[in-house]
Amino acid sequence: MFDLDLLFQKSELIPVVIQDVDSRRVLMVGFTNREAVELTLKNKTAWFWSRSRNQLWNKGETSGHFLHVREVYADCDTDTLLYLCVPDGPTCHTGAESCFFNRIM
Repeated sequence: MFDLDLLFQKSELIPVVIQDVDSRRVLMVGFTNREAVELTLKNKTAWFWSRSRNQLWNKGETSGHFLHVREVYADCDTDTLLYLCVPDGPTCHTGAESCFFNRIM
């Protein structure tokens, strides 16, 4: 079993990258704390820490567009997570499939 303490040695909040499990398209990036990771592992849906609302949130709790987590990986520095997910619908609050649609270059 992976030691979750390793993830939060540098900070109480760490980034989590969300990818579609099939297409591998990046859907969003959020922040998580230990409690949100524990809820994600327990419930198999993506939980985050909202920095703007200063509270836990389960992606999809209001929209119905949950992110069903199939796999979880930590990066080599154990300070970022990757969730491979099956989305119930658009991930972005704008209704877009991904939050990454503003091309810069």
